[in-house]
Amino acid sequence: MPQPNQTSTAALAVLIILQAVMLGALYAGVPPHPPAVTPLFAIAPFLGVSMATAVAAILLGGSTSRPGRILCLLAATMALISFGPQKYLDAQFGLIWPAVIAGQLACLALFTDTLRHTRSPATAARQEQQA
Repeated sequence: MPQPNQTSTAALAVLIILQAVMLGALYAGVPPHPPAVTPLFAIAPFLGVSMATAVAAILLGGSTSRPGRILCLLAATMALISFGPQKYLDAQFGLIWPAVIAGQLACLALFTDTLRHTRSPATAARQEQQA
């Protein structure tokens, strides 16, 4: 069984690497790269904020602290803008599916790990006593 923080740290690392590769592809112009601009924002600054949020979540303990859990959920939500289910309808899905699937699995791991560690102290103590 992984340590309490390993799952969230690993999932955040996956998101950071995927987003760094996307940013590199955007700057290099290597297809398939993300569009430079969306109707709401430019992609490069958004990817920077997404990666910074994931790093901050790791530094704050991932799913083991309340601020870490909040940042984990925020990092996963921002990553779903790049890797969410809407990408199945993307014309380039045949080229980007590995990143989409990996991103979705990492987000699922973050949501699951965060919810698992968001228990009341009484419930957590009772479960530890039973183990």
